[in-house]
Amino acid sequence: MKRLLIAVTMIVALMAGLAQAVEPVKIGMITTLSTKAGYLGEEIRDGFQLAIDQENGRLGGVPVELLVDDDGRKPEKAKQIAERLIKHDGVKIMTGIVFSNVAIAVVPKVVQQDVIYVSANAGPSLLAGKGCHRNYFNVAYQNDNLDEVVGKYVTDAGFKNVYLLAPNYPAGKDHLAGFKRYYQGAVAGEVYTKLGQSDYAAEITALRAARPDAVFFFLPGGMGINFLKQYAQAGLNQTTPVFGPAFSFDERLLQAVKDAAIGVKNGSQWSHDLDNPANRQFVDAFKTAYGRTPTLYASQGYDAARLLGSALKQVKGDVSNLDALREAIRKADFATVRGKFAFSANQHPVQDLYIREVIKDADGTYTNRTLKAVFTDHSNVYVEQCKME
Repeated sequence: MKRLLIAVTMIVALMAGLAQAVEPVKIGMITTLSTKAGYLGEEIRDGFQLAIDQENGRLGGVPVELLVDDDGRKPEKAKQIAERLIKHDGVKIMTGIVFSNVAIAVVPKVVQQDVIYVSANAGPSLLAGKGCHRNYFNVAYQNDNLDEVVGKYVTDAGFKNVYLLAPNYPAGKDHLAGFKRYYQGAVAGEVYTKLGQSDYAAEITALRAARPDAVFFFLPGGMGINFLKQYAQAGLNQTTPVFGPAFSFDERLLQAVKDAAIGVKNGSQWSHDLDNPANRQFVDAFKTAYGRTPTLYASQGYDAARLLGSALKQVKGDVSNLDALREAIRKADFATVRGKFAFSANQHPVQDLYIREVIKDADGTYTNRTLKAVFTDHSNVYVEQCKME
């Protein structure tokens, strides 16, 4: 009887172990899928899902389940979703937030509950500096980065009086701070608009009166579409060139703006024409799966999934050991679409930064082409402020 009891116990333990081994790792994705900025979240989700589909429901050979929910660009809603994912679904890994104000509201509470958060977009300075945390990683950029490269380029190109424009929320302030860090000329004006604003008549009137020799703006999603169209309707695109980070010139935005954006230079850590094996494969696969050219957001979603896949492979799908999981993520042992990638001490990217130009292809498609790398192995200025445990 005792032997039978031992045998039954061993079988039960074995079955429990097998059940645990095949139980998918749940990954929670909170992102923006509604409002005029909804396509940004779609791109992140589709890029991430592509990596899962390429492994037939796995990442790094480990079965995963992606749980996606729309935050509506509302911090309070995102906080509620996060709590549900953690308490009800038992999620130990999260990603997907688009907007920095949402990230600031959600990420600190998430990482304090022993949950890993890997950002596939928002990179506010607070979370890179004093608010850094060992459970928080950013696979995209630190907000300032894509503006720093434009500030350097605009200075080198000889512009000396630039007008600045961004929404009044954490990312807007980060982006203008990044530009000014490497721009050495005068500032003709610095204006912060309402987040989600659609009418820029007053701003364009003030801009025209300031008579700058160039404009730098950060207006992602629908905000950028409206501003560029109205800027062109005012005839200013013929006299005063505009610059910005890639977020205001992504491939889906360009199809709406069309000729008004041709010739605009913008800063990015990625473009669909970067010539490396991982990127060529990704771009072709994305076009086949979704019938469109991927945006920067999609590339970040894809890289976030591949990064997590590399970590899940190393820990054999065991996400209960956070020390091992964190160490595996820090190694960043994956083939990035950017060609190379590493984490800085505050767990944000060290990567090359490029200047791109908006063009119209022979087939009539509006897109970006890479001009040159301005920074190589570029990190961020907030590393020294990060006192990670």
